[in-house]
Amino acid sequence: MDITIHDVTQENVQAILNLRVGAAQQGFIESTQQCLDEAKECANYKPVGLYVDHELIGFSMYGYFQEREGDGRVWLDRFLIDANYQGFGYGKTMLTAMIDKLVDEFACETIYLSVYEDNKAAIHLYEKFDFHFNDELDENGEKIMVKNFQNINGQRQ
Repeated sequence: MDITIHDVTQENVQAILNLRVGAAQQGFIESTQQCLDEAKECANYKPVGLYVDHELIGFSMYGYFQEREGDGRVWLDRFLIDANYQGFGYGKTMLTAMIDKLVDEFACETIYLSVYEDNKAAIHLYEKFDFHFNDELDENGEKIMVKNFQNINGQRQ
């Protein structure tokens, strides 16, 4: 299985705009159009297509956001697998790929994301990857989850 992550370009933007989540998930994540609009407004966002064997199966948006002087957070801000590709394990595969990409790109020790409290399927997936709630809420009232890569000996997990 060939896993790749590609920037959004003129060549793939229409396919990305055509991605859809399942009906039960629609209230939990913005459309890809809304995400791309946000990325145009804020250069910190990096929207990407998620591919398996050269087939677009999902979308993600991530970025580094300065919090205070000298301190910031790496966010996995959006993550979705198209409804046609759900149920085949691609969520786990692509989440692994996105975590690896964020660690490689930002040399980060922590990744943040936010999730609606009633999005049980997403929470279950994120918990499998050692994300945990940190008792914070984002500006939309979503609960923030965090994954730390440092263990007690200072080694990456």
